[in-house]
Amino acid sequence: MSLRSSRASGARDAPEVRPRKKSRRRLRRIGIAALIVLGLILVSTAVNQVMERAEKSTIPAYGERIAVAGGSLNVYRTGRAGQPIVLLSGLGTSAPALDFMPLIRELGGFEVVVVEGFGYGYSDMAGPPRTNENISTELHEVLARLGIRQPYVLAGHSIAGFYMLDYANRYRTEVSAVVGIDATIPKPGDEPVPEPEPGFSWERALAATGVVRAVTFLAPGLVNPDGDAYTEDELHRMRLMYSWNFGSPAVADETARIANNAEALRGVTYPDELPVLAFVADEKSDSTATKTASAQNLLKNVKRHQVVLLEANHYLHWTQSRRMAEEIRSFLGL
Repeated sequence: MSLRSSRASGARDAPEVRPRKKSRRRLRRIGIAALIVLGLILVSTAVNQVMERAEKSTIPAYGERIAVAGGSLNVYRTGRAGQPIVLLSGLGTSAPALDFMPLIRELGGFEVVVVEGFGYGYSDMAGPPRTNENISTELHEVLARLGIRQPYVLAGHSIAGFYMLDYANRYRTEVSAVVGIDATIPKPGDEPVPEPEPGFSWERALAATGVVRAVTFLAPGLVNPDGDAYTEDELHRMRLMYSWNFGSPAVADETARIANNAEALRGVTYPDELPVLAFVADEKSDSTATKTASAQNLLKNVKRHQVVLLEANHYLHWTQSRRMAEEIRSFLGL
């Protein structure tokens, strides 16, 4: 081969070599970027764990932990002489006792009991499958261990509507009345619902890596409740507990079982003789009429029931606690 032909051959090969080098450089950059991102995630996770341990060691927990089958639940109590009223939180409320604090303050004269389920507040973050039956059984066990005087009032927000409906039918003689706080009403379909399968939880990953902590620090308004009924200390603790508990395993399982729990309550109504007071959030939208009609339909067999519309968002107790306490006292004849 002549020198000229060799050079010509080299010239022809060059365009093939350059793309390979560019491709390797691109892959190298991607690899370096991935390592940097991974390093930042690991550092953020470690810092988040250190901060969470420090916070939990310096901030005393509220309430008392009660052992039940599958773990321990935290219970906050105030007042021991009045009519017992048991408060149950909505789905994913990170610190139920603090979240209910405006209503607790307005319910002076009652013995208020806030039972934090698995995955909430200072309870264990994981527990047995979050079925209606398990949740009712755990609640009953806690109230029995505490010796709460019967009959007591059940009051629940949002998804707790499922569990109050189930509980009132399982333990009818122990419940004197039910109060729904924009309570969710089961709307099961006609087809069987398969059991949920465990999967990766992005919510828990965001909490573990410190992303949720960063968001609550940079934009506290995203998680702060509406209104001015909370102290600064309560707001601070609620933000911290949001970063601790967000996406807990038990709440993830509870979320996945909403359809199953709704199906299990197909055709179930409150006992005829059980008084039921239903607060419905009037959010000035088309959903108000739908929710009101659903509540009336659920309670049509109940001899003594009342549906009260309150102008507020779904978390009625954030801004309407005083009116709610007045209506509760009037309904119970206190």
